[in-house]
Amino acid sequence: MARTTTPLRTAVTGAVLAIEAPSGPQAVAAEKPELRTADSASPSARAFAGKNTAAVSAAATVCGSGYAFRNAVALPSATNRLGTLFVYENGGSGCAIMDNNTSGAKYMYLKICEVGGTNCDTDSGNFTSYAGPNYVNSFACAPVTAKMGTSSSSLYFTYTSERLFPCG
Repeated sequence: MARTTTPLRTAVTGAVLAIEAPSGPQAVAAEKPELRTADSASPSARAFAGKNTAAVSAAATVCGSGYAFRNAVALPSATNRLGTLFVYENGGSGCAIMDNNTSGAKYMYLKICEVGGTNCDTDSGNFTSYAGPNYVNSFACAPVTAKMGTSSSSLYFTYTSERLFPCG
């Protein structure tokens, strides 16, 4: 899959800066991306979105139009969040982004696959903003791996889940 991550990272960074640097209430409302939450989002995902609206909305713009927020996972934990794995859905398709919540570039690795570990989409490298977006055409039971560290051999965490999106 061809990647155009540098222009996307620039666009998201600009969107986040526009949200955080208001020039008046109407200007912020006009520039702020709309937050769409999937009907299937859990109560905890909805609570996360309510507390982190700007981040959830900005990450959704990276996936593209039509994607609705499904879930977020604080990595490695809610009390020590170095990265955030954002998950979005659009019909039967899924999108994942891992946000860098630290200062400076970090090695990041994000891999999402269709059920059974087929048709995987991977993004890795040193990123200041995020890894991804990674897409799957069929997101039910999608396995995911997310890593972050100072390098590929010196990791802060490795997160794996066999079911990023619920089955069925």
